[in-house]
Amino acid sequence: MNRIDNDLLSVQEARILVENAREAQEILATFSQEMLDKIVGHMAETVYKYARELAVLSQEETGFGKWPDKLVKNIFASDFLYKKIRDMKVVGIISEDKENKTIDIGVPVGVIAALPPSTNPASTTIYKTLIAIKSGNAIVFAPHPKAKKTITKVLDILIRAAEEKGLPSGAIGYLRTIAVDGTVALMNHKDTSLILITGVPKMVKAAYTSGKPTIYGGPGNGPAFIERSADIRKAVADIVSSRTFDNGIVSASEQSIVAEDCIADEVRRELKKIGAYFMTGQEAEQLSKLFFRPDDSLNPEIVGKTAVELAGHIGICVPEDTKVLVSEQKFVSSANPYSREKLCPVLAFYVEKDWINACEKCIELLVNEGRGHTLIIHSKNEEVVREFALKKPVSRVLVNTPATLGGIGATTNLFPALTLGSGAAGGGFTSDNVSPMNLINIRKVGYGVRQLEDITNGTQVGKDAKVSKTSSLSDQSSTDLVELLEKLLKQLT
Repeated sequence: MNRIDNDLLSVQEARILVENAREAQEILATFSQEMLDKIVGHMAETVYKYARELAVLSQEETGFGKWPDKLVKNIFASDFLYKKIRDMKVVGIISEDKENKTIDIGVPVGVIAALPPSTNPASTTIYKTLIAIKSGNAIVFAPHPKAKKTITKVLDILIRAAEEKGLPSGAIGYLRTIAVDGTVALMNHKDTSLILITGVPKMVKAAYTSGKPTIYGGPGNGPAFIERSADIRKAVADIVSSRTFDNGIVSASEQSIVAEDCIADEVRRELKKIGAYFMTGQEAEQLSKLFFRPDDSLNPEIVGKTAVELAGHIGICVPEDTKVLVSEQKFVSSANPYSREKLCPVLAFYVEKDWINACEKCIELLVNEGRGHTLIIHSKNEEVVREFALKKPVSRVLVNTPATLGGIGATTNLFPALTLGSGAAGGGFTSDNVSPMNLINIRKVGYGVRQLEDITNGTQVGKDAKVSKTSSLSDQSSTDLVELLEKLLKQLT
Protein backbone atom coordinates (compact mmCIF):
# COMPACT_ATOMS: atom_id res chain seq x y z
CA MET A 1 0.00 0.00 0.00
CA ASN A 2 1.48 3.36 -0.95
CA ARG A 3 1.44 6.44 1.22
CA ILE A 4 -1.39 8.15 -0.69
CA ASP A 5 -3.66 5.12 -0.20
CA ASN A 6 -2.76 5.07 3.50
CA ASP A 7 -3.60 8.78 3.87
CA LEU A 8 -6.96 8.35 2.11
CA LEU A 9 -7.85 5.33 4.21
CA SER A 10 -6.96 7.23 7.39
CA VAL A 11 -9.12 10.21 6.38
CA GLN A 12 -12.06 7.94 5.55
CA GLU A 13 -11.66 6.09 8.83
CA ALA A 14 -11.54 9.37 10.78
CA ARG A 15 -14.85 10.46 9.25
CA ILE A 16 -16.54 7.17 10.10
CA LEU A 17 -15.19 7.21 13.65
CA VAL A 18 -16.47 10.73 14.34
CA GLU A 19 -19.88 9.97 12.83
CA ASN A 20 -20.17 6.83 14.97
CA ALA A 21 -19.00 8.77 18.00
CA ARG A 22 -21.61 11.48 17.38
CA GLU A 23 -24.40 8.91 17.29
CA ALA A 24 -23.06 7.22 20.44
CA GLN A 25 -22.73 10.55 22.20
CA GLU A 26 -26.37 11.37 21.58
CA ILE A 27 -27.22 8.26 23.60
CA LEU A 28 -24.50 8.97 26.15
CA ALA A 29 -25.90 12.44 26.74
CA THR A 30 -29.06 10.86 28.11
CA PHE A 31 -27.14 8.87 30.75
CA SER A 32 -27.35 9.93 34.37
CA GLN A 33 -24.22 10.59 36.39
CA GLU A 34 -24.83 7.32 38.20
CA MET A 35 -24.86 5.35 34.92
CA LEU A 36 -21.69 7.07 33.72
CA ASP A 37 -19.97 6.40 37.05
CA LYS A 38 -20.66 2.66 36.83
CA ILE A 39 -18.98 2.58 33.42
CA VAL A 40 -16.01 4.66 34.56
CA GLY A 41 -15.57 2.60 37.73
CA HIS A 42 -15.49 -0.66 35.78
CA MET A 43 -13.03 0.76 33.23
CA ALA A 44 -10.70 1.97 35.98
CA GLU A 45 -10.87 -1.30 37.88
CA THR A 46 -10.22 -3.35 34.74
CA VAL A 47 -7.32 -1.34 33.31
CA TYR A 48 -5.69 -1.16 36.76
CA LYS A 49 -5.14 -4.93 36.52
CA TYR A 50 -3.06 -4.36 33.38
CA ALA A 51 -0.99 -1.50 34.83
CA ARG A 52 2.27 -3.45 34.95
CA GLU A 53 1.83 -5.13 31.56
CA LEU A 54 1.11 -1.77 29.92
CA ALA A 55 4.11 -0.14 31.60
CA VAL A 56 6.46 -2.82 30.27
CA LEU A 57 4.90 -2.67 26.80
CA SER A 58 5.24 1.11 26.74
CA GLN A 59 8.96 1.01 27.51
CA GLU A 60 9.61 -1.83 25.07
CA GLU A 61 7.76 -0.12 22.23
CA THR A 62 9.02 3.45 22.64
CA GLY A 63 12.39 2.93 24.32
CA PHE A 64 11.57 5.89 26.59
CA GLY A 65 11.93 5.95 30.36
CA LYS A 66 11.66 3.20 32.98
CA TRP A 67 8.77 0.76 33.24
CA PRO A 68 8.62 0.83 37.10
CA ASP A 69 7.96 4.59 36.93
CA LYS A 70 5.45 4.07 34.14
CA LEU A 71 3.72 1.57 36.41
CA VAL A 72 3.36 4.34 39.02
CA LYS A 73 1.79 6.61 36.39
CA ASN A 74 -0.58 3.89 35.20
CA ILE A 75 -1.79 3.30 38.76
CA PHE A 76 -2.10 7.06 39.22
CA ALA A 77 -4.17 7.40 36.01
CA SER A 78 -6.52 4.56 36.87
CA ASP A 79 -6.98 3.86 40.57
CA PHE A 80 -5.88 7.21 42.07
CA LEU A 81 -7.70 9.32 39.47
CA TYR A 82 -10.90 7.29 39.76
CA LYS A 83 -11.01 7.75 43.53
CA LYS A 84 -10.72 11.53 42.99
CA ILE A 85 -13.47 11.77 40.38
CA ARG A 86 -15.76 9.06 41.79
CA ASP A 87 -18.02 11.47 43.70
CA MET A 88 -17.77 14.46 41.34
CA LYS A 89 -21.03 15.78 39.89
CA VAL A 90 -20.25 16.64 36.29
CA VAL A 91 -23.43 16.14 34.25
CA GLY A 92 -27.04 16.99 35.07
CA ILE A 93 -27.64 19.26 38.06
CA ILE A 94 -24.18 19.82 39.48
CA SER A 95 -25.00 22.57 41.95
CA GLU A 96 -28.03 24.44 43.27
CA ASP A 97 -28.16 27.65 45.29
CA LYS A 98 -31.63 27.67 46.86
CA GLU A 99 -31.08 31.00 48.57
CA ASN A 100 -30.14 32.84 45.36
CA LYS A 101 -32.34 30.62 43.19
CA THR A 102 -29.73 29.52 40.65
CA ILE A 103 -28.92 26.08 39.26
CA ASP A 104 -25.86 24.88 37.33
CA ILE A 105 -26.37 22.05 34.83
CA GLY A 106 -23.41 20.19 33.33
CA VAL A 107 -23.78 19.50 29.60
CA PRO A 108 -21.27 17.32 27.69
CA VAL A 109 -19.41 19.16 24.91
CA GLY A 110 -19.87 16.27 22.46
CA VAL A 111 -17.18 14.41 20.52
CA ILE A 112 -13.59 14.89 21.69
CA ALA A 113 -10.59 14.30 19.42
CA ALA A 114 -7.66 13.14 21.57
CA LEU A 115 -3.95 13.00 20.79
CA PRO A 116 -1.84 11.18 23.41
CA PRO A 117 1.99 11.36 23.50
CA SER A 118 4.62 8.69 22.95
CA THR A 119 6.29 9.61 26.25
CA ASN A 120 3.34 8.66 28.49
CA PRO A 121 1.12 6.66 26.12
CA ALA A 122 -0.67 4.30 28.51
CA SER A 123 -1.29 6.60 31.46
CA THR A 124 -2.39 9.57 29.34
CA THR A 125 -4.78 7.43 27.29
CA ILE A 126 -6.35 5.95 30.44
CA TYR A 127 -6.70 9.42 31.97
CA LYS A 128 -8.27 11.05 28.89
CA THR A 129 -10.77 8.22 28.45
CA LEU A 130 -11.90 8.22 32.08
CA ILE A 131 -12.47 11.98 32.25
CA ALA A 132 -14.26 11.99 28.87
CA ILE A 133 -16.76 9.29 29.79
CA LYS A 134 -17.20 10.69 33.31
CA SER A 135 -18.39 13.92 31.66
CA GLY A 136 -20.66 12.16 29.16
CA ASN A 137 -18.54 12.74 26.07
CA ALA A 138 -17.54 10.42 23.26
CA ILE A 139 -13.81 10.36 22.52
CA VAL A 140 -11.83 9.38 19.42
CA PHE A 141 -8.04 8.91 19.59
CA ALA A 142 -5.33 9.43 17.02
CA PRO A 143 -2.61 7.18 18.51
CA HIS A 144 0.98 8.39 18.37
CA PRO A 145 2.76 6.31 15.68
CA LYS A 146 5.67 5.58 18.02
CA ALA A 147 3.32 4.15 20.67
CA LYS A 148 0.58 2.60 18.52
CA LYS A 149 0.71 -0.87 20.10
CA THR A 150 0.52 0.48 23.65
CA ILE A 151 -2.27 2.98 23.00
CA THR A 152 -4.42 0.51 21.04
CA LYS A 153 -3.93 -2.14 23.74
CA VAL A 154 -5.10 0.34 26.41
CA LEU A 155 -8.13 1.35 24.35
CA ASP A 156 -9.13 -2.23 23.56
CA ILE A 157 -9.14 -2.96 27.31
CA LEU A 158 -11.15 0.17 28.09
CA ILE A 159 -13.67 -0.30 25.27
CA ARG A 160 -14.36 -3.90 26.24
CA ALA A 161 -14.82 -2.99 29.92
CA ALA A 162 -17.01 0.04 29.15
CA GLU A 163 -19.32 -1.78 26.76
CA GLU A 164 -19.81 -4.53 29.35
CA LYS A 165 -21.47 -1.85 31.48
CA GLY A 166 -23.60 -0.38 28.72
CA LEU A 167 -21.42 2.19 26.94
CA PRO A 168 -22.82 2.73 23.41
CA SER A 169 -20.64 1.27 20.67
CA GLY A 170 -18.49 3.96 19.06
CA ALA A 171 -18.33 6.20 22.13
CA ILE A 172 -14.62 5.32 22.44
CA GLY A 173 -12.75 4.87 19.18
CA TYR A 174 -9.32 5.13 17.61
CA LEU A 175 -7.68 5.37 14.23
CA ARG A 176 -6.22 2.06 13.11
CA THR A 177 -4.71 3.56 9.98
CA ILE A 178 -2.45 6.23 11.39
CA ALA A 179 -1.49 9.17 9.18
CA VAL A 180 -1.22 12.93 9.62
CA ASP A 181 -4.04 13.48 7.12
CA GLY A 182 -6.32 11.22 9.15
CA THR A 183 -5.51 13.04 12.39
CA VAL A 184 -6.18 16.41 10.73
CA ALA A 185 -9.48 15.09 9.35
CA LEU A 186 -10.41 13.91 12.84
CA MET A 187 -9.79 17.38 14.28
CA ASN A 188 -11.48 19.23 11.41
CA HIS A 189 -14.65 17.12 11.26
CA LYS A 190 -17.77 19.23 11.70
CA ASP A 191 -18.99 16.97 14.52
CA THR A 192 -15.77 17.21 16.54
CA SER A 193 -16.49 19.56 19.43
CA LEU A 194 -13.16 19.81 21.26
CA ILE A 195 -9.52 18.78 20.75
CA LEU A 196 -7.42 17.46 23.63
CA ILE A 197 -3.67 17.30 22.90
CA THR A 198 -0.86 16.24 25.19
CA GLY A 199 2.76 16.42 24.08
CA VAL A 200 2.36 16.26 20.28
CA PRO A 201 3.72 19.71 19.33
CA LYS A 202 3.74 19.04 15.58
CA MET A 203 -0.05 18.79 15.55
CA VAL A 204 -0.81 21.89 17.62
CA LYS A 205 -0.88 24.32 14.68
CA ALA A 206 -3.29 22.04 12.80
CA ALA A 207 -5.50 21.88 15.91
CA TYR A 208 -5.68 25.65 16.26
CA THR A 209 -6.26 26.03 12.51
CA SER A 210 -9.31 23.79 12.79
CA GLY A 211 -11.08 26.55 14.70
CA LYS A 212 -12.16 24.05 17.39
CA PRO A 213 -11.61 24.72 21.11
CA THR A 214 -8.26 23.11 21.91
CA ILE A 215 -6.84 22.10 25.26
CA TYR A 216 -3.09 21.69 24.91
CA GLY A 217 -0.69 20.35 27.49
CA GLY A 218 2.44 21.92 26.04
CA PRO A 219 6.15 21.88 26.82
CA GLY A 220 7.35 22.66 30.30
CA ASN A 221 10.62 24.35 31.13
CA GLY A 222 10.22 24.57 34.87
CA PRO A 223 12.97 26.33 36.79
CA ALA A 224 13.42 25.21 40.40
CA PHE A 225 14.49 28.07 42.66
CA ILE A 226 16.26 27.15 45.89
CA GLU A 227 15.99 30.09 48.27
CA ARG A 228 18.38 30.53 51.22
CA SER A 229 15.81 29.51 53.85
CA ALA A 230 15.09 26.16 52.17
CA ASP A 231 15.90 22.74 53.57
CA ILE A 232 18.67 22.33 51.02
CA ARG A 233 19.19 18.60 51.44
CA LYS A 234 15.48 17.91 50.92
CA ALA A 235 15.22 20.39 48.04
CA VAL A 236 18.07 18.74 46.17
CA ALA A 237 16.72 15.25 46.86
CA ASP A 238 13.29 16.32 45.59
CA ILE A 239 14.72 17.83 42.42
CA VAL A 240 16.94 14.86 41.56
CA SER A 241 14.24 12.25 42.28
CA SER A 242 11.81 14.27 40.17
CA ARG A 243 14.23 14.87 37.29
CA THR A 244 15.11 11.19 37.10
CA PHE A 245 11.52 9.89 37.41
CA ASP A 246 10.88 7.96 34.19
CA ASN A 247 14.20 9.40 33.04
CA GLY A 248 12.87 12.96 32.86
CA ILE A 249 10.09 12.68 30.28
CA VAL A 250 7.27 14.31 32.31
CA SER A 251 6.69 17.89 31.13
CA ALA A 252 6.21 19.21 34.68
CA SER A 253 9.69 18.10 35.78
CA GLU A 254 12.47 20.53 36.65
CA GLN A 255 14.68 21.68 33.77
CA SER A 256 17.00 23.95 35.70
CA ILE A 257 18.07 24.96 39.20
CA VAL A 258 18.40 28.60 40.21
CA ALA A 259 20.23 29.00 43.52
CA GLU A 260 21.10 32.04 45.60
CA ASP A 261 24.82 32.77 45.68
CA CYS A 262 25.09 32.39 49.47
CA ILE A 263 23.96 28.73 49.33
CA ALA A 264 25.24 27.75 45.85
CA ASP A 265 28.26 25.78 47.14
CA GLU A 266 26.09 23.82 49.55
CA VAL A 267 23.65 23.04 46.74
CA ARG A 268 26.53 21.82 44.56
CA ARG A 269 27.83 19.58 47.37
CA GLU A 270 24.39 18.06 47.94
CA LEU A 271 23.91 17.48 44.22
CA LYS A 272 27.26 15.68 43.91
CA LYS A 273 26.52 13.66 47.05
CA ILE A 274 23.24 12.40 45.62
CA GLY A 275 24.59 11.43 42.20
CA ALA A 276 24.91 14.55 40.04
CA TYR A 277 27.80 14.88 37.61
CA PHE A 278 28.86 18.46 36.82
CA MET A 279 30.02 18.57 33.22
CA THR A 280 32.93 20.66 32.00
CA GLY A 281 32.16 23.42 29.53
CA GLN A 282 33.41 21.25 26.67
CA GLU A 283 31.35 18.24 27.76
CA ALA A 284 28.24 20.36 28.11
CA GLU A 285 28.80 21.80 24.63
CA GLN A 286 29.16 18.31 23.13
CA LEU A 287 25.99 17.07 24.82
CA SER A 288 23.99 20.15 23.82
CA LYS A 289 24.44 19.24 20.15
CA LEU A 290 22.45 16.06 20.69
CA PHE A 291 19.30 17.61 22.21
CA PHE A 292 17.61 18.88 19.05
CA ARG A 293 17.47 17.87 15.40
CA PRO A 294 18.03 20.31 12.51
CA ASP A 295 14.26 20.98 12.31
CA ASP A 296 14.38 22.07 16.00
CA SER A 297 12.42 19.03 17.22
CA LEU A 298 13.67 16.95 20.14
CA ASN A 299 16.10 14.21 19.20
CA PRO A 300 14.36 10.93 20.12
CA GLU A 301 17.75 9.31 20.64
CA ILE A 302 18.20 11.19 23.93
CA VAL A 303 14.57 11.21 25.14
CA GLY A 304 14.06 9.14 28.28
CA LYS A 305 17.65 7.88 28.45
CA THR A 306 19.62 7.62 31.70
CA ALA A 307 22.41 10.02 32.64
CA VAL A 308 24.98 7.26 32.12
CA GLU A 309 23.62 6.52 28.65
CA LEU A 310 23.70 10.22 27.75
CA ALA A 311 27.29 10.49 28.91
CA GLY A 312 28.17 7.48 26.77
CA HIS A 313 26.73 9.25 23.71
CA ILE A 314 29.46 11.88 23.94
CA GLY A 315 32.19 9.47 25.01
CA ILE A 316 32.67 10.58 28.61
CA CYS A 317 32.99 8.17 31.50
CA VAL A 318 30.91 8.92 34.58
CA PRO A 319 30.36 6.89 37.77
CA GLU A 320 27.80 4.11 37.35
CA ASP A 321 25.56 5.63 40.02
CA THR A 322 25.31 8.99 38.21
CA LYS A 323 21.67 10.08 38.22
CA VAL A 324 21.71 13.45 36.51
CA LEU A 325 24.06 15.55 34.37
CA VAL A 326 24.46 19.21 35.33
CA SER A 327 25.68 22.11 33.23
CA GLU A 328 26.58 25.44 34.86
CA GLN A 329 25.02 28.24 32.83
CA LYS A 330 24.92 32.04 33.00
CA PHE A 331 22.70 33.21 30.18
CA VAL A 332 19.28 32.37 28.78
CA SER A 333 18.55 32.41 25.05
CA SER A 334 16.51 30.54 22.47
CA ALA A 335 19.81 29.43 20.91
CA ASN A 336 20.98 27.82 24.14
CA PRO A 337 19.66 24.23 24.44
CA TYR A 338 20.09 24.37 28.22
CA SER A 339 17.47 27.15 28.34
CA ARG A 340 14.83 24.80 26.92
CA GLU A 341 12.87 21.66 27.79
CA LYS A 342 14.87 18.45 27.47
CA LEU A 343 13.11 15.15 28.11
CA CYS A 344 16.07 13.49 29.84
CA PRO A 345 17.88 13.75 33.23
CA VAL A 346 19.88 16.91 32.50
CA LEU A 347 19.78 20.11 34.58
CA ALA A 348 21.05 23.61 33.92
CA PHE A 349 22.46 25.33 37.02
CA TYR A 350 22.25 29.10 37.53
CA VAL A 351 23.52 31.18 40.45
CA GLU A 352 22.01 34.58 41.33
CA LYS A 353 23.01 36.98 44.11
CA ASP A 354 19.56 37.17 45.75
CA TRP A 355 15.92 36.11 45.33
CA ILE A 356 15.02 39.21 43.33
CA ASN A 357 17.59 38.37 40.66
CA ALA A 358 16.59 34.72 40.84
CA CYS A 359 13.02 35.79 40.20
CA GLU A 360 14.11 37.57 37.01
CA LYS A 361 16.14 34.55 35.88
CA CYS A 362 13.12 32.29 36.32
CA ILE A 363 11.00 34.68 34.25
CA GLU A 364 13.66 34.71 31.51
CA LEU A 365 13.63 30.92 31.37
CA LEU A 366 9.84 30.71 31.26
CA VAL A 367 9.49 33.38 28.58
CA ASN A 368 12.12 31.56 26.53
CA GLU A 369 10.06 28.35 26.67
CA GLY A 370 7.42 26.87 28.95
CA ARG A 371 5.40 30.05 29.38
CA GLY A 372 2.22 29.24 31.26
CA HIS A 373 3.37 25.87 32.55
CA THR A 374 5.13 25.29 35.89
CA LEU A 375 7.52 26.91 38.38
CA ILE A 376 9.06 25.25 41.43
CA ILE A 377 10.27 26.99 44.58
CA HIS A 378 11.95 25.55 47.66
CA SER A 379 11.70 28.00 50.53
CA LYS A 380 10.46 28.48 54.09
CA ASN A 381 10.00 32.20 53.50
CA GLU A 382 6.29 32.63 52.79
CA GLU A 383 6.76 36.21 51.60
CA VAL A 384 9.20 35.12 48.90
CA VAL A 385 6.91 32.24 47.90
CA ARG A 386 4.02 34.66 47.44
CA GLU A 387 6.15 37.11 45.45
CA PHE A 388 7.11 34.29 43.08
CA ALA A 389 3.52 33.10 42.82
CA LEU A 390 2.27 36.60 42.02
CA LYS A 391 4.82 37.44 39.33
CA LYS A 392 5.57 34.33 37.31
CA PRO A 393 3.91 33.65 33.93
CA VAL A 394 2.89 30.11 34.91
CA SER A 395 -0.28 28.17 35.61
CA ARG A 396 1.03 26.26 38.63
CA VAL A 397 3.58 27.09 41.31
CA LEU A 398 4.85 24.09 43.25
CA VAL A 399 6.28 24.66 46.71
CA ASN A 400 8.67 22.28 48.49
CA THR A 401 7.72 19.23 46.41
CA PRO A 402 9.11 17.21 43.49
CA ALA A 403 7.70 18.84 40.36
CA THR A 404 7.04 15.67 38.38
CA LEU A 405 4.63 14.30 40.95
CA GLY A 406 3.53 17.65 42.37
CA GLY A 407 2.52 19.09 39.02
CA ILE A 408 0.26 16.17 38.13
CA GLY A 409 -1.38 16.24 41.56
CA ALA A 410 0.23 13.18 43.15
CA THR A 411 2.16 14.90 45.96
CA THR A 412 -0.04 18.02 46.01
CA ASN A 413 -3.79 18.57 46.15
CA LEU A 414 -3.91 19.85 42.58
CA PHE A 415 -6.33 17.85 40.42
CA PRO A 416 -4.74 14.54 39.32
CA ALA A 417 -4.11 15.10 35.62
CA LEU A 418 -1.78 14.16 32.80
CA THR A 419 -2.76 17.14 30.66
CA LEU A 420 -1.62 20.36 32.31
CA GLY A 421 -3.14 23.47 30.79
CA SER A 422 -0.88 26.44 30.12
CA GLY A 423 -3.62 29.08 29.96
CA ALA A 424 -3.57 32.14 27.75
CA ALA A 425 0.15 32.62 28.48
CA GLY A 426 0.84 29.29 26.79
CA GLY A 427 -1.65 29.76 23.96
CA GLY A 428 -4.51 27.75 25.46
CA PHE A 429 -7.83 28.61 27.05
CA THR A 430 -7.47 26.84 30.40
CA SER A 431 -4.71 26.93 32.99
CA ASP A 432 -6.19 24.01 34.93
CA ASN A 433 -4.93 20.55 35.55
CA VAL A 434 -7.53 19.31 33.08
CA SER A 435 -10.47 17.56 34.74
CA PRO A 436 -13.94 16.37 33.67
CA MET A 437 -15.18 19.89 34.48
CA ASN A 438 -13.13 21.22 31.57
CA LEU A 439 -15.03 18.90 29.20
CA ILE A 440 -18.53 20.26 29.82
CA ASN A 441 -20.51 23.41 29.21
CA ILE A 442 -22.34 24.75 32.24
CA ARG A 443 -25.92 25.77 31.60
CA LYS A 444 -27.04 28.47 34.02
CA VAL A 445 -30.59 28.60 35.37
CA GLY A 446 -31.71 31.77 37.13
CA TYR A 447 -35.14 32.37 38.67
CA GLY A 448 -36.62 35.87 38.78
CA VAL A 449 -36.03 37.40 42.21
CA ARG A 450 -36.66 41.14 41.65
CA GLN A 451 -38.61 43.56 39.46
CA LEU A 452 -37.25 46.38 37.34
CA GLU A 453 -38.51 48.89 39.90
CA ASP A 454 -36.27 47.23 42.51
CA ILE A 455 -33.24 48.15 40.40
CA THR A 456 -34.33 51.72 39.63
CA ASN A 457 -35.67 52.43 43.11
CA GLY A 458 -39.11 53.18 41.69
CA THR A 459 -37.85 55.66 39.08
CA GLN A 460 -39.55 55.27 35.70
CA VAL A 461 -37.29 54.50 32.76
CA GLY A 462 -37.67 54.70 29.00
CA LYS A 463 -38.75 57.27 26.44
CA ASP A 464 -41.82 58.48 28.34
CA ALA A 465 -40.22 58.57 31.76
CA LYS A 466 -41.17 61.51 33.98
CA VAL A 467 -38.85 63.08 36.47
CA SER A 468 -39.63 61.96 39.99
CA LYS A 469 -40.50 64.62 42.52
CA THR A 470 -37.67 63.27 44.61
CA SER A 471 -35.12 63.68 41.82
CA SER A 472 -32.03 65.60 42.72
CA LEU A 473 -31.12 68.92 41.10
CA SER A 474 -28.49 67.14 39.02
CA ASP A 475 -31.11 64.62 37.77
CA GLN A 476 -33.43 67.52 36.73
CA SER A 477 -30.56 69.31 35.00
CA SER A 478 -29.69 66.16 33.05
CA THR A 479 -33.30 65.79 31.93
CA ASP A 480 -33.46 69.44 30.81
CA LEU A 481 -30.24 68.97 28.84
CA VAL A 482 -31.62 65.91 27.05
CA GLU A 483 -34.81 67.77 26.13
CA LEU A 484 -32.79 70.71 24.79
CA LEU A 485 -30.66 68.39 22.64
CA GLU A 486 -33.77 66.69 21.27
CA LYS A 487 -35.21 70.11 20.20
CA LEU A 488 -31.94 71.04 18.48
CA LEU A 489 -31.87 67.75 16.58
CA LYS A 490 -35.45 68.26 15.37
CA GLN A 491 -34.53 71.71 14.09
CA LEU A 492 -31.53 70.33 12.22
CA THR A 493 -33.59 67.65 10.54
